[in-house]
Amino acid sequence: MTTARRSLILIEAFVFSAYVGWFIWRLQTSIRPSWLVFPVWMLASFLIHRDTPKTLGWRADNLWVATKHSSLVFLPCIVALCAVGVALGAAHQPTHHLLIPNRFFGYTAFCLLQQVGLNSYLTNRLFGAIDNTASVSLLSGIIFAALHWPNPVLVPLTFVGGVAMAWLFARERNIIPLAIWQGILGTLVWWAFPVAWHHAMRVGPGFYHFHPR
Repeated sequence: MTTARRSLILIEAFVFSAYVGWFIWRLQTSIRPSWLVFPVWMLASFLIHRDTPKTLGWRADNLWVATKHSSLVFLPCIVALCAVGVALGAAHQPTHHLLIPNRFFGYTAFCLLQQVGLNSYLTNRLFGAIDNTASVSLLSGIIFAALHWPNPVLVPLTFVGGVAMAWLFARERNIIPLAIWQGILGTLVWWAFPVAWHHAMRVGPGFYHFHPR
């Protein structure tokens, strides 16, 4: 692949990320149909770059292996979040919201969409421009964290999680277990940290507009 083509792919990835940030901070309230750009952009990119379900991470042939490997990374994270929650007094908080299936599955479905954007699209495009797994994983984590600004809880956690998920995606090319783990970890983050810190997990201007009841 030529240097010019690599540069174009990298520009595409950065422009898409910038658009996501623009949507979060401005477009979602000023131009509501602007979300349609996301599926159109990604579908066009998948077709242009000749992606397949396998390269996008939609696969079942290695589901068990991918789940085992991701478990080695994320089970310790679950233990750590539980310990943080106990230390911050979350053990005395109501936990009924954690047990509502519709809420958890709805959030996990949202995490699946994030995985499509983060890994099926962004990480794949970065690999089209950079031949280094560590660099791609780090850059994916930085972008993922930046899009959660200014949330003081989510920015550092999404950086670590983004790096780990991009690295696991590069290794196994399967977003299904990553989406499930993200759903579990995100739910625990909500519980473990005070709402006054994470403002109901809001990002962008919504973080400043949150008013706890």
